Amino acid sequence: MASVVHTLGDLAERLGATLRGDSGKLISGLATLQEAGPEQLSFLANAQYRKYLAGSTAGAVLLTAKDAADYAGMALIVDNPYLAYARLSHLFETRPQTQPGIHPSAIVDPSAHVDPTACIAPNVVIEADAWVGPDVVIGAQSFVGARSRIGAGGRLAARVTLCHDVYIGERVVIQPGAVIGGEGFGFANQQGSWEKIAQLGGVRIGDDVEIGANTTIDRGALSDTVIGNGVKLDNQIMIAHNVQIGDNTAMAGCTGISGSTKIGRNCMIAGGVGLVGHIEICDNVFITGMTMVTKSITEPGSYSSGTAMQPAAEWRKSVARIRQLDDMARRLQHVEKCLAAVTPKGDASSDA
Repeated sequence: MASVVHTLGDLAERLGATLRGDSGKLISGLATLQEAGPEQLSFLANAQYRKYLAGSTAGAVLLTAKDAADYAGMALIVDNPYLAYARLSHLFETRPQTQPGIHPSAIVDPSAHVDPTACIAPNVVIEADAWVGPDVVIGAQSFVGARSRIGAGGRLAARVTLCHDVYIGERVVIQPGAVIGGEGFGFANQQGSWEKIAQLGGVRIGDDVEIGANTTIDRGALSDTVIGNGVKLDNQIMIAHNVQIGDNTAMAGCTGISGSTKIGRNCMIAGGVGLVGHIEICDNVFITGMTMVTKSITEPGSYSSGTAMQPAAEWRKSVARIRQLDDMARRLQHVEKCLAAVTPKGDASSDA
């Protein structure tokens, strides 16, 4: 694919940035401060990388006005360098171009609707009564189940599975290996044996959602599992049946959400978090990494659990003391009772 080149002046205009330097300077890509060359643009968004700024060979750097004051090179001065980098990244996209049409090896049921502008790659299977909207791209070996719907501008990478009755909104991106609409973990116990429960619901996913590689979203047991508009899901996330996730919530990798849990809008859930089932998380909650959420959260804010890393010898001592806490609490209660028994109670005259 031919390289994409923009002038620094063009990039500044696109961002509404203040340009310091040669507007005709050619930029052919983006890179980190450590790796950028003279024809690449870099950015400083995290203070811990400021130490690399002075020695960077980048052609120009996206900087705040404060950081630009300490940098002698060419710069695009913006309020939010990371957001500016995100917006410019699309100009240098290297994804192969797709063409409308259905590959001869794809299998499309006669009752399915595929918009003429959609691109259906090799070995895709589209089942009965499925609906594929305008400008949708479905990658090789993907599967679209019966009665499922993919809204306009959707992009499914290779080996994505949409089971039956999955509704996908517009401009949804799903990365390789994701499985949407698999059967939830539903079983009834009868004297030690397990009897399967039919999963009768589907999955509804809103607009502008992104779903990471190998993430799984189970179909509902009775009603649908629901993912709101603008939700961003990282790789290898497990979302169980009947979960509801509110608009614009973002979730990092390896998080697991048990069945029928409801998560509000504008939440941020870090990696490795676990949530038990049948609880509710209100809007605007931030849950830090590896937290185990065992009850509902009703107030916005930041929540954590677990212990932070420390040297192994110190950690073993801490664990030993944790095991002693119950005994220590009982002994303290006993001491308090003994002190109460021998301490004279004041009378009204002594309190006066």
